[in-house]
Amino acid sequence: MDLFTGVRPLLFSYVLINGILITLQSKEEVLLDMKATGGELGWLTWPLDQGDKQGWEVVQRTLNGSQFYTYSVCNVGEREQDNWLRTTFIQRRPSASRVFVELQFIVRDCNSFDGTSLTCKETFNLFTSESDADVGTTFRKGQFKKVATIAPDEITSKNELRINTETKVVENLSRKGFYLAFQDIGACVALLSLRVYYKTCPATVKSLASFPETVAGGENQALMEVRGVCVENAIIEDIPRIYCTVDGEWVVPVGHCQCKPGYEEVKNSCQECKPGFFKAEASSDKCEPCPANTQRLNSGASSCPCMDGFYRAPSDPPTGPCSGLPSAPQNLMATTTQLSAGKLLLSWSPPKDTGGRDDITYSIECQRCEGDVCQPCGEKIRYEPASAGLTDTKVSVSELDAHLNYTFTVEAHSGVSVFASQIMPRGNRPSTSALTTSLHYTDPPKITTMRLVEKTPNSLSLSWDVSPRPRVQSRPIRYELTYRKKDDNLDVTTYTVLILEKNSVQISDLSPGTAYLFRVQALSSDGSPGGSSMEEQFETSLKERLTQNNTAVIFCAAIGGAAMLFIVVVVLFLRRRKRNSHTRQGPEDTYFSSSEQLKPLKTYVDPHTYEDPNTAVLKFATEIHPSHITKQKVIGAGEFGEVYRGILKVPGRKEVAVAIKTLKPGYTEKQRQDFLSEASIMGQFSHQNIIRLEGVVTKFKHAMIVTEYMENGALDRYLRDHDGEFSSFVLVGMLRGIAAGMKYLSDMSYVHRDLAARNILVNNTLECKVSDFGLSRVLEDDPEGTYTTSGGKIPIRWTAPEAIAYRKFTSASDVWSFGIVMWEVMAFGERPYWDMSNHEVMKAINEAFRLPAPMDCPSAVYQLMLQCWLQERSKRPRFGDIVSLLDKLLRSPDSLKAIADFDPRVSIRLPSTSGSDGSPFRSVSEWLESIKMSQYSENFTCAGVVTMDQVLQMKNEDIKNIGVRLPGHLKRIAYSILGLKDQTSTLSVFAV
Repeated sequence: MDLFTGVRPLLFSYVLINGILITLQSKEEVLLDMKATGGELGWLTWPLDQGDKQGWEVVQRTLNGSQFYTYSVCNVGEREQDNWLRTTFIQRRPSASRVFVELQFIVRDCNSFDGTSLTCKETFNLFTSESDADVGTTFRKGQFKKVATIAPDEITSKNELRINTETKVVENLSRKGFYLAFQDIGACVALLSLRVYYKTCPATVKSLASFPETVAGGENQALMEVRGVCVENAIIEDIPRIYCTVDGEWVVPVGHCQCKPGYEEVKNSCQECKPGFFKAEASSDKCEPCPANTQRLNSGASSCPCMDGFYRAPSDPPTGPCSGLPSAPQNLMATTTQLSAGKLLLSWSPPKDTGGRDDITYSIECQRCEGDVCQPCGEKIRYEPASAGLTDTKVSVSELDAHLNYTFTVEAHSGVSVFASQIMPRGNRPSTSALTTSLHYTDPPKITTMRLVEKTPNSLSLSWDVSPRPRVQSRPIRYELTYRKKDDNLDVTTYTVLILEKNSVQISDLSPGTAYLFRVQALSSDGSPGGSSMEEQFETSLKERLTQNNTAVIFCAAIGGAAMLFIVVVVLFLRRRKRNSHTRQGPEDTYFSSSEQLKPLKTYVDPHTYEDPNTAVLKFATEIHPSHITKQKVIGAGEFGEVYRGILKVPGRKEVAVAIKTLKPGYTEKQRQDFLSEASIMGQFSHQNIIRLEGVVTKFKHAMIVTEYMENGALDRYLRDHDGEFSSFVLVGMLRGIAAGMKYLSDMSYVHRDLAARNILVNNTLECKVSDFGLSRVLEDDPEGTYTTSGGKIPIRWTAPEAIAYRKFTSASDVWSFGIVMWEVMAFGERPYWDMSNHEVMKAINEAFRLPAPMDCPSAVYQLMLQCWLQERSKRPRFGDIVSLLDKLLRSPDSLKAIADFDPRVSIRLPSTSGSDGSPFRSVSEWLESIKMSQYSENFTCAGVVTMDQVLQMKNEDIKNIGVRLPGHLKRIAYSILGLKDQTSTLSVFAV
């Protein structure tokens, strides 16, 4: 039978077009291409002699002067067909252990054969056989092993050509070459094209490190680590490494190189800084222009030295500008107005030129001259506030003598003045100003004695003597008398000041039997106080004291009674108000009694309340045309179908990367509504820590939900892949983002119900966003604010006990789940409660067991976890409280240094899995598997550590020496060994 009856013209048109448009991806190295050969293929058919039967046969056609070959077989009327077609020997590159086999073929519909469809097949088989040499025409079926059964997606009828393309993978190749073979067992098949290739990660330069072309590994080595070499004029900052995936893609670059001093990064290379530019150290920074007042050197400069006459202060960075000396202070003047004798006020203006600095200070130097003889003023002179280090432009100078000439020199200083002092004397410096002045004054007399002349219950008469006056006064002396009651409470003391023309006074209106303190000062000619007397105490007589005391007692008692009455009224009012508020609020409302609860309307609308769910989708989500969406790669599978990474390009908007959730074929209408309900929920949220909905496709056959793309995927898997690589500060920052998103949901009266690290997505800046609203429901308006469900799965390990027992979910139960997420993050994605069953988890929680602190977990963070896991939900913190606390920890990184106690025994398996000899584990591999470190099994074996006794003898240095390098992995293994050494390590986790 002829497979191509009626379809030959279509077939060869296809071959011609496809042959012209052959393209090879740069990441694929082709070992065999049936189309590109262009001549006789020389493939072997078996059996060699079949008589009248027809096995695989070659079909040759000439199109536009080129030869095209295909193989076909079509013995559908014969029973027990076993026809083989074997390729020529395919040489394998030594490092290519995994190859791809791409087939293009046609399979004819068995129903198109009249009367022979009972024996007809619509599939054929692909086999492979490895060899170190070409065996020629020798063919033995037993040497081949099956790779796959090839089944068409679409079959060809008599008049309609259906071409299928399949790609299969051949793994674990180890010999010099191999054959491929195709077995026909009764189908009508035409093999149009065969392409055999392997994938490579192309040579590339990343982070200034060059990585060679690398052959992609197989399933046993899904990620191949490749070390890079720094480009010219770059040095290693951290050993550059990158991983080559099985798909020929570079992922997870780690480490980097940096351009050395004098060089900057330009298009993945290090180039010299241009003349007039510099770079001081190895970094990723660009070259900077030489700063002000520096010399411009040739290219490749690592520094810019100062020009002559300019300097850098010892505290200045070597990369900063250079500064000149400040000029002299301006407008220096001395003022004696309203100052006491022997005082003057020096003032000046800042220098006109500060030399480009803002750290200007001033110093004062004084000299006194009698005739032609000058000398330093010495320690007698007093400066207020100081004589050096001044930042203000004035200073008070006291204890000066009259009729002498004083010369004051004020010098401006800056951070570079120290260099000027080394090269020029003070008098020649351009930063000084000098002023010469003298004082003419007469000292006021000093008070020598003060005495009481007479006293009454209400008055005192005083007088005082003065020292002899040194000079003749042109005007009488005036005095300043100050007095006050002698009272310990100086804050409320009242002073009385009198200005007197004579040296005696009578003071009236005083209190009987009361002590007073007095001080007298003579005033100078300008009215300022001069010398002072000692403070003296005098007391009035006692008459009428008792009557006044009685009046004071009655007055105080009246005031006290009024105050007590007022306090009683206020207390009664507050108690009555509190009792009224309790009648309005149930005992379980404590958790929800916030000001935000008083909002009149909920901000979230449950899409399940709509009679037609499609209405909710149209209201809350944007419709996207499928032509604006480009799918690129499958990145996961959801409950309803596959999830793709793709591109969204809407006219008038910038192209963005997106995640595309699809609805698998054959869905029911209910599944479609459930699928789109998540979009109705997400479309109502707008917060940087909630996954953003871009839009939906609902008006076409294939429904889709399009969200923003999060490069690092699910948080739990990302943390497991980067175990030990992040500090506690970074992890707490991630938790803060999650808490902020949950606070937003809680403020909208929304309960997530499935908060877990697997439902948190991470982008390339480590920003975390809450996602997956499949289990989420809205808070109803009942007093407890709960949602009650009669069925459905509950994630036991993450769910609060009251939600498990009564299926009542609140923001408080979300807080419990957040505590579990905190534990997951600080444990780098470890599974909560390890290998315990759900039943064991519920039993442990009811018996007050709580997860222990993860290794290296800050104590403050673990205490917050325990608060989230309080049995009484009203006592758990709210998300607003959690955000505030995490913000406080991030503002004070030192608060994260205190580490909670870590007990390695808790993560060890239960005693039921112990060996018969009583040891916790039967083998090293079982132990490593229990602590999620099974990837190091081969390291232990190669190092000769094959028994648990040998494991118990290992020290930290031994663990490093066998190849455990990551700090988190090193600590986990070391802590586990420490726990195994403890005789109590086999206790059940329920005993912890």
